[in-house]
Amino acid sequence: MKMKLLAMALGTCFAMPTLAQTNVTLYGILDAGIQVSKLGKDTQTKMVSGIADGSRIGFKGTEDMGGGYKAIFNLEARVEVDTGSNKTGNLSDYQGYALTKGMNFPDFGSAALKGAAAQTLAGVRSALQPKYNVNATSPLILARGGGPDGGLFDRMAMVGLITPVGAVLAGRMYTPAYEVFNSADAFESGMAGSWGGITGGTGGLLTAGMAIRSNKSVQYRIELPNGFGGSLMYGFKNSGYIGLDKDFIAGNVRYKANGFDVGVGYNRGTNTDGSTGLVTTTVGGSYAFDDFKLFAGYQTMRNENSILLPVFFDAWDLEITPGLRAGGVPAPVIAAWTTIFRTNITKNFKLDANSYSLGAHYKLGNGRVMASYSVQDDRTLSNSDVTQYALGYNYNMSKRTDLYAVVGYTKNQNDGQYAPGAASASGGFTEFPGESGRVLQFGIRHRF
Repeated sequence: MKMKLLAMALGTCFAMPTLAQTNVTLYGILDAGIQVSKLGKDTQTKMVSGIADGSRIGFKGTEDMGGGYKAIFNLEARVEVDTGSNKTGNLSDYQGYALTKGMNFPDFGSAALKGAAAQTLAGVRSALQPKYNVNATSPLILARGGGPDGGLFDRMAMVGLITPVGAVLAGRMYTPAYEVFNSADAFESGMAGSWGGITGGTGGLLTAGMAIRSNKSVQYRIELPNGFGGSLMYGFKNSGYIGLDKDFIAGNVRYKANGFDVGVGYNRGTNTDGSTGLVTTTVGGSYAFDDFKLFAGYQTMRNENSILLPVFFDAWDLEITPGLRAGGVPAPVIAAWTTIFRTNITKNFKLDANSYSLGAHYKLGNGRVMASYSVQDDRTLSNSDVTQYALGYNYNMSKRTDLYAVVGYTKNQNDGQYAPGAASASGGFTEFPGESGRVLQFGIRHRF
């Protein structure tokens, strides 16, 4: 009886939208597992949602209007199986320090200022890169409107028209360069071997190396019979990887035939002041033959003017400075500390890196062996390179359900604190800069 009532309620909720649709599909992925990590002196064991694939529920539909024309839509919401929420964070409990490097606020020989300087640095570190748990994120970023969007359908919200000469789409969508990036990732953007787990800035977080999705965007896509295809994307105000860009442009060219899925993609964001933001160029893909599938990718990442800098400047001016005044810190000292904060966070947020990844699948039994080797070559003065290794196995229990297990290892240098991550969340940080990270993950994934 309860199931009948639920079906009737859902039917009532979606009756009006579905009247005009020839096909509406409810779909999703539920993925959960256990992660055992050694990122410092302690071993941590956690339940994690979305290790192999981000858990989700979605609706997609088409209306065939004839003559090669179809209306389409796709709404996809994030679901964290461990908590039932739609917010995600990082897997590590440790703090990252790269963004506060150089922020040694001088006390000018005063005992009172010594205490205030130490408290200020601790507060900045906590706000910029706090100790994270899954489903937690920086209170400073959330207060200023940055970071994860947290919208109901933050994974996908799109409507479009397919025509005989291509498709025109509008909404929040995956970016063209990310599509190429994902096709070159042997771990398909999930588990501890995901290439995306190391393509960030010096600290391993916040200085994103890829705009995965873009808000407020229009896209033209075409797929030709010979396997070639491509896309062009333009994002309006408040587009880009965290919805703060003035505009966003991207495109790719791909070839998907004869076992190949390869391409080249380009993303570029423009900041609100007109300066160039994150620029990413990606080339690579995969080739399948017999029981093998080989993966290779190369990416360049540049960001001289992070879109997040105004967010943190405002936070200092509107939240930290009033507290310093109330604590009796003299105005000249506040001015000096402000200069130190702005100078160093600007320098630390710069991204200049090249990265590559190699990987393979091999069909074995009722599943596949997966392996990858990925490198992030940090070209900033920090030179915080990282190398990531991973080996895993998928076992297919049915067409819709599989079990997986993977081991991952990150070898950090200098200020690097990259920790192996998952599909739904960043790995976060190792306990100290330059320390290696080790992770064992196993879980179950069901598609419906």
